[in-house]
Amino acid sequence: MDFELARFNMIEQQIRPWNVLNQRVLDLLGVIKREHFVCPSLQKLAFTDCDLPIRVQGKDTGVHMLSPKMEARLLQELELDPQAKVLEIGTGTGYMAALLAQQCAHVTTVEANPTVAELARQNLKTNGITRVKVVDGCGFEQAKALGQFDAIVMSGASPVLPTVLLDALKPGGRFIGIIGEAPVMQVVLAEKNAQGQISQKPLFETQAEVLQNAPKAVSFTF
Repeated sequence: MDFELARFNMIEQQIRPWNVLNQRVLDLLGVIKREHFVCPSLQKLAFTDCDLPIRVQGKDTGVHMLSPKMEARLLQELELDPQAKVLEIGTGTGYMAALLAQQCAHVTTVEANPTVAELARQNLKTNGITRVKVVDGCGFEQAKALGQFDAIVMSGASPVLPTVLLDALKPGGRFIGIIGEAPVMQVVLAEKNAQGQISQKPLFETQAEVLQNAPKAVSFTF
């Protein structure tokens, strides 16, 4: 398989038409080799427009990678500063963390599945990605203890906007994630101003796997 041709087609036929026009992001997709973060049996599908299952030693972990165009769009919307400290919830194979690390000072990424977290560590090390710390556990539970961040991204969905993550934003910080319950989910961008007030806006509708331990929507009974 010609991986470089497949990568070029992914960028030009999937990602650029999906309103990812930031050249820094597009160039980065050519530098960080996505196929290196996909299990060997699925490498030929690394550039397809779908959420790929994450497998360790041939076994499904129950966790999926976001599609390439979704990862690229989230990265673009964060508008990262080179000095930013970033928190990612849902490490997966480490590919998104690798992309983030090329545009900021440091990434802390939290993965609830310990087998997947170890896979991410190995992938990042093998690909020479530095400035990333992989933390085992629930990102929603650990966010407060991990400190304050300039940007936070959820690589997965949550039924509701997690206030614990918004609390972990510095003034001027930006959060992006997929919010809602199937079949109604949308990418939401939230920003915290200097006074600590949160503004949010929906960007587009989509579908994604709900992250483990994500906060649940309040249901009413009559």
